[in-house]
Amino acid sequence: KMREYTEKKETCGTICLKYLLFIFNFFFWLAGGAVMAVGAWTLAEKSDYISLLSSSTYSATAYILVVAGVVVMVTGILGCCATFKERRNLLRVYFILLLCIFLLEIIAGILAYIYYQQLSMELKQNLKNTMTQKYRKEGEESVTSAVDKLQQEFKCCGSNNYTDWADSQWIKSPDASGRKVPDSCCKTITDLCGRRDHPSNIYKESGCITKLENFIQEHLKIIGAVGISIACVQIFGMIFTCCLYRSLKAEPY
Repeated sequence: KMREYTEKKETCGTICLKYLLFIFNFFFWLAGGAVMAVGAWTLAEKSDYISLLSSSTYSATAYILVVAGVVVMVTGILGCCATFKERRNLLRVYFILLLCIFLLEIIAGILAYIYYQQLSMELKQNLKNTMTQKYRKEGEESVTSAVDKLQQEFKCCGSNNYTDWADSQWIKSPDASGRKVPDSCCKTITDLCGRRDHPSNIYKESGCITKLENFIQEHLKIIGAVGISIACVQIFGMIFTCCLYRSLKAEPY
């Protein structure tokens, strides 16, 4: 009777673990979709501004999240199969994948945090130079597009203010056709509107550096929070997997 009770207890424990792990996998799979979406959204919608950054850390954190999201979704399906088939070898593979994703997301979170600290200094050192030296330069079309979008979207002109454009290689050249600032500095864009730098015409007092910094920092917060949050949730998944693995090992075949 004691043996029957122990076996029944083990079986009940295993069933509970199976359902806990299944529920975890379902939410984990949804979380994988969310992680992938955040990474893809950052790269697709906000990739224009990546060309204005000298460091590749911002895009690297987004790529890590996309990869982690894809692996999470595949792992979630594998976890469900391993749980209901009660295959210890599948559970081993599942646990290793969980551990790899955990490390990936921790790395993404740490990179986002480190870059968050360094971003202000990087922009102060490089943004003005990037805008003035690369704008309208051959082969730097992505920077030109990013600068125009930045100035229009954030209603700003230049890195610190509109006077930065006096140092621009393009503004100094005949190609500028007498413009003092790019047309994207204008409140209402018309051809050659950059010739007139009156406050009624351009975003004269507002530089782009603070606005871009705040924008990227907000996205780094999201990337870091998503990465670390999902990684913390995975700890429970790894614990459930270990418990189920041990309970299956104890059962007679």
